[in-house]
Amino acid sequence: MSSTETSERVRLDKWLWAARFYKTRTLAKEAIEGGKVHYNSQRTKPGKVVEIGARLRLRLGHQEKEVIIDDISDRRRGAPEAQALYHETPDSVKKREELAWQRKTMQAARMPPARRPTKKDRRDIQRFRDQHGL
Repeated sequence: MSSTETSERVRLDKWLWAARFYKTRTLAKEAIEGGKVHYNSQRTKPGKVVEIGARLRLRLGHQEKEVIIDDISDRRRGAPEAQALYHETPDSVKKREELAWQRKTMQAARMPPARRPTKKDRRDIQRFRDQHGL
């Protein structure tokens, strides 16, 4: 089903499930009730009827996406068909990429050394600390 029928009414939790943002309708419902989904910049209920052109802000783990509804469907289909139901705003894509890059660089900075320091390495480290007052 697509939005060509004017009488089609689809709940927000069902649309999120059909658009493959959540694996089950229960997870979609819990996310909406938990405040992780905003419909046109407001908290909403799972039974809200979605409309074309509405703006959704979703928090999925570390990511936050802002999407605009392009089509309405109440059936879960393949990923390419599900992606045709919405498009992500350019600002949202840019913000997600920046945050992903920041997380990646922070994680690389916290990685442990490849091996334990040898006795010579420990002496060098201690000498460096003594010279620099650390």
